[in-house]
Amino acid sequence: MTSTDRPEAGPAAAPRSAVSRLLTWEWAYLGYVLFVLAQPYFSPQQAWWEWPLAIAVCVVTALLYGTTLLRGPSARHTWSSIVPLAVIGTLATPFNTNASVLFVYAAAVAGKALPWHDARLWFMGLTALNSGTALVSRVPMPYWLWGFCSALVLIWVIGLLELKQRDRRQEQENQRLRTAQAELLAAVAERERIARDLHDLLGHSLTAVVMRAQLTKELVSVDPERARTEAEEIERNAREALAAVRSTVTGWRRTTVRAELEAARRALAGTDVTLRVACDDNLILVAAAEHELGLALREAVTNVARHARASICHIGLDADEERVRLVIADDGIGGTAPEGTGLNGLRERIAKLGGAVQRTGSAGTTLTITVPVAAAR
Repeated sequence: MTSTDRPEAGPAAAPRSAVSRLLTWEWAYLGYVLFVLAQPYFSPQQAWWEWPLAIAVCVVTALLYGTTLLRGPSARHTWSSIVPLAVIGTLATPFNTNASVLFVYAAAVAGKALPWHDARLWFMGLTALNSGTALVSRVPMPYWLWGFCSALVLIWVIGLLELKQRDRRQEQENQRLRTAQAELLAAVAERERIARDLHDLLGHSLTAVVMRAQLTKELVSVDPERARTEAEEIERNAREALAAVRSTVTGWRRTTVRAELEAARRALAGTDVTLRVACDDNLILVAAAEHELGLALREAVTNVARHARASICHIGLDADEERVRLVIADDGIGGTAPEGTGLNGLRERIAKLGGAVQRTGSAGTTLTITVPVAAAR
């Protein structure tokens, strides 16, 4: 009376439709109740009440077990099935030994829906009922032996199998939920990555484009040749931004500190900010750390170009035995304004590497980014 195709009932399980319950193979298990008809059929001295009793037991068992299948196993529905099955089995078995199959049905229902502790208590109770009815049974040998001994074994075999099947189905459902949760978290992480990358990318590129466009407007009548150069730089920046957006969406975009240093020179050139760089040329970083530090450098330079009103920007990159340090400092207006989305995203990126970001704004603004050597080299 076990089944392997029925989902586990409970809060985590998907509800089964009435159609799916009607099509389950568990209906075939009702065939076991036909054994109740065997006694009056083979009885050498048949009493007038044996057939009515056997038929009534079969009908009531089919109704109770069928109702359980249609409703699905739950605490309330289980008790409304298992108790009547046990009571009817207790009343009918002394007169029809094969009616002990009702105890087996009751054990199967208990195994489907009750916790392990409660189900085993029911198995013991059903075993006691089966043994008690055997003592007062009026059924002669060998029918007495066949009915009660088989039920005694099947109560535990079927009940424990149902418990095992239920645990297996619950584990499958838990695994499905874990997989779904992992997929959701991966999707959320990917959306956050794309959002951070697009912010870093477009913030830097559009700032450069806007500033160069403003400079180009001023130079059109004063220095046409330089205005043409700036217009070409605007076009190049726009094309780079478009290519980077495409690669960001596909997840393959990578940058380096040196590439961002070159981009910083171009971005600050149109804002009259002098860039001074002091980097350790022998410093080699792993790709993941190089990418995150490059994006951090891009965000910091974009903020200098947008908000600092600085004349000089210092960028330094070095390492000691414990950490790699990237410093971006300017001599602008400084301040203690709340951090925006860009700096918050920068902190999240560096935190994933086990690093930290420190910002000071008393004399200009200094952004110090440190990453453990173990994560960066």
